Amino acid sequence: MNDKPLPQALDAEQAVLSTCLAYPEAINEVIGMLTPEMFYLESNKQLFTALSDVCKKTGKSDLISVSDYLKKKGTLENFGGIVGLTKRTGKIVTDSYLISSANLIREKYVLREYIFTSAKLSNLAYVEDLSEVVEFAETSLFNISNFTQNKEPKRIDKLVDAYLKEVESIIKKEKKLSGVPSGFTSIDRITGGWHPSDLIIIAGRPSMGKTALALAFALGTAEMEHPVAIFSLEMSEAQLTGRLLSGVSDYTNTELKTGKVDLMHLAGKSNDVALLPIYIDDTPALSLFELRSKIKKLIVKADIKLAIIDYLQLMKQEAQNREQEVSQISRGLKAIAKEFNIPIVALSQLNRSVEERADKKPRLSDLRESGAIEQDADIVGFIYRPSVYKLDDVMIGNERHDSKMLIVFDIAKNRNGALFTLPLYHNEALTKIKDVKF
Repeated sequence: MNDKPLPQALDAEQAVLSTCLAYPEAINEVIGMLTPEMFYLESNKQLFTALSDVCKKTGKSDLISVSDYLKKKGTLENFGGIVGLTKRTGKIVTDSYLISSANLIREKYVLREYIFTSAKLSNLAYVEDLSEVVEFAETSLFNISNFTQNKEPKRIDKLVDAYLKEVESIIKKEKKLSGVPSGFTSIDRITGGWHPSDLIIIAGRPSMGKTALALAFALGTAEMEHPVAIFSLEMSEAQLTGRLLSGVSDYTNTELKTGKVDLMHLAGKSNDVALLPIYIDDTPALSLFELRSKIKKLIVKADIKLAIIDYLQLMKQEAQNREQEVSQISRGLKAIAKEFNIPIVALSQLNRSVEERADKKPRLSDLRESGAIEQDADIVGFIYRPSVYKLDDVMIGNERHDSKMLIVFDIAKNRNGALFTLPLYHNEALTKIKDVKF
């Protein structure tokens, strides 16, 4: 730490406190923007704490109520008594300047947090190993950057106008869907596509086709000229590329791996994939901070419209236990989706409870390691293959379906739409999934 004074906005702090003391309703304008620790002077922290606590009890914070509060705390004389508090009302500002002052206080607080974090990071680098330093840096910077997201509330008339324009464009066929296409007509017909800021969880037991479905989503989205990013924490970029080429060339993965292919045919078909706006990142044990940074760069570079994570439980985040870690990851994914206004599809594992049921149908309670996944997700879709469990057929709606090549796609949570179950069809050898039979 050098000798330079820390960033501060004492005039803005005084302006906010004066106005809130003089006008009892003013505290409601800033109480959602500020917290006591954001104030630089300790006395200002204490006074804003009093204003906030009184407001939470009465809905306002007049001079008399704040004086009584401080008197009961035994700290009124620290402010010069009621006379001293009255003198603090000498820097009243208008509503617009009140908000500007509050924003300035926030900005200076964030700058101080960056300074404190960098100082601690510098000290850690001398005594800790690289992994500990990286973990601290990523977590701290992610928390600060999340804190700086400060969207102002919008009047409902503006939101209604924007919504009506969206519906109008759909009616006029300017937009075929209100969201990003999944590539499956049967799914998009019900959902309207994946919507910006949504977190979509696709969950299933191992070997149910989660990655194959994620690739099918990516292909379908990219074929509609919407750039998409795939973050694969389990499979390498070469493995994913092989799966994509298998799907378009009709060579099995085994044939590709053993070279039993017509190279000219494969090269010709490879253009069907190579020309698509798909970006693959196979960084293992990806953290939320790294993911956010990569998505931000890809939005600037390629204007991606969809991000796919394979899979959630392989991400890392500093936490006291595994449940908290997964909870922080799911909340972080939702926060990233909202921040960048894109849908995020995250694959997730299920626990073994599903294996104990006769129908093998997954439930929301099966989501592995954290109930927060269900809470944070806008859509939760389960996939399972009845044939894996030796079931000959399965009922979907009022129709019985043969289990051969069948994947059951079951939307068990849909925050903004209907629940539904659909049949999809899986050619496992070619890593290809369709919503019509092969």
